[in-house]
Amino acid sequence: MRKIIFSLIIISFVFLGMSFHSPKKINIDGDNKENEAYIDSMMQNALKKGFFPGAQIIVGTGDFNLISKNYGYHDYTKKQLVKTDDVFDLASMSKVLGATLATMRLVGENKIKLTDRVGEIVPFYKNTAIADLTLFELLTHTSGLTPSITFYQSLLSTPDGSPLLRDKKSENYPELFDNMYVNKNIIYDSKYLVFQPKENWVQIYKNMWLNPEFYKTVYAQIATANTNPRGKYVYSDLNLLLVKQMIEIKTGKKLDQLTNEIYNELGISKIGYNPLKWTSIENVMPTEVDNFFRKDTVKGYVHDEAAAIFGGVSGNAGLFANAESIAVICKMLMNNGNYKGKQILKAKVVKEFTDSPLAKEGIYRGLGFDKRKPDEFFKANDFGHTGFTGTFFFMNRDTNRFLIILTNRVNPTRTNRLMYKDDFSAKIWRQINE
Repeated sequence: MRKIIFSLIIISFVFLGMSFHSPKKINIDGDNKENEAYIDSMMQNALKKGFFPGAQIIVGTGDFNLISKNYGYHDYTKKQLVKTDDVFDLASMSKVLGATLATMRLVGENKIKLTDRVGEIVPFYKNTAIADLTLFELLTHTSGLTPSITFYQSLLSTPDGSPLLRDKKSENYPELFDNMYVNKNIIYDSKYLVFQPKENWVQIYKNMWLNPEFYKTVYAQIATANTNPRGKYVYSDLNLLLVKQMIEIKTGKKLDQLTNEIYNELGISKIGYNPLKWTSIENVMPTEVDNFFRKDTVKGYVHDEAAAIFGGVSGNAGLFANAESIAVICKMLMNNGNYKGKQILKAKVVKEFTDSPLAKEGIYRGLGFDKRKPDEFFKANDFGHTGFTGTFFFMNRDTNRFLIILTNRVNPTRTNRLMYKDDFSAKIWRQINE
């Protein structure tokens, strides 16, 4: 009798597992060893050539991790090895793992609709040119908004009106930032920016506080930023800034509150905005040496300047995480919103957001999620996102695989694009997703 009961339990577990996805048969001793050897080889080559100082990689299925490894160091001084608990600046992966996840929860709870319009929810935009933009258009990047605005540069000036940046090095432009040289006489606008704590001002860096009145000028710029044809795909950070405003006003909660509710339900703690509030600075990977705005090696604060001026909590960027925390989110999404028997997101919402609603029009995007036109690296049902700092995560329910690659390729400078020229992340994805 015990054998019969045990057999029925095993059959039940198999049946339950199959109800979430149709897993590819996993050959742990074959495919997995081959994939790990391939990843090790790719990583050794990347570290040798200076693609980035360090990385975390996880390969997994809807049920468990197959490969989980750390590589390299925090920076090129090679004094501190990358550890499992170290967190990376996710950059635009935040669009999905932050604002989009929160939106999925709210859509599933009927608290916001994809047809809701910006001007109907956010009073500031009621009578502006972007009032009629829908949440759907923002999430699919078909709003027509310009890709980005360097809001922070209006906080900077020079005494004689000379340019902030020039393309040639000189006595007055001695230090490099990106591919430009920085004016050595930059002045910060004291109306909006101070270097000591000030009541009700927003901390945007360890020694910088911003007057919240500045946000009026930011929103005014966004309101007139619809410079591309509506309905055409143009990837824009501004879309997710608006998504954040919409969901915050709808709920009366801040984005970090909304996301933390989801992370807590998933039992993950190495993920969130403003990492110095929940981990030590020793566990945060450094990003760029910023010779322009913050005059420092950025560590523990968001790299993206737009997210920085919002106090590190933004729709376009701001999240920090380790690969293990993201792996839990991948498993939840691959199991139609379910994680360890708990329905975190509605299954129909997960499907709606991760499909390609505009593929017939040649637009390969999900709602928030990145999708790619099938090619030598990507399949039709892949979905995920990448980040400017050198981060990548993609998954596919059909092949029952996900891949997370976290790097800090912008340390010490964002000009290092070697990993992209080599199709580094895409090659690993193709290898493990076949």
